[in-house]
Amino acid sequence: MRYLGVDYGSSKIGLALSDDAGTMGFPHAVIANTPRILEELCTLIKKEHIGAAVIGESRTLMGGENPIAKDARSIGDQIVERAGIPVFFESEIFTSAQARRTPVRAKKSRAPRLRKAVDASAAALILTSYLSHTSHG
Repeated sequence: MRYLGVDYGSSKIGLALSDDAGTMGFPHAVIANTPRILEELCTLIKKEHIGAAVIGESRTLMGGENPIAKDARSIGDQIVERAGIPVFFESEIFTSAQARRTPVRAKKSRAPRLRKAVDASAAALILTSYLSHTSHG
């Protein structure tokens, strides 16, 4: 089964897709968080034959919910309702920082593209983390 990984943010959302066996996540895209976000996610879920989604669970360092957590849970509920697939939540703490660690140095002209790649890489880390400790398939 294929999985969709989501690094939910207030302005942009990083997306990752698993391999067909559902064993590892790979960066896919970064999309703007607009009022059409649910429609875009449902289209991707159908096109890529996604069987489940994993959304980063946004928490403060003390373990409490931060402002993004409520919106991420809401989009998860809407995916379940509209796309009819299960949605799971996985801790996303430090995934963006981990995704930024890259041996490639970007020129200033590439900096915006690199920042976008970080969001998709963070989604892949969230997805791979979930898949690594969950029996699936």
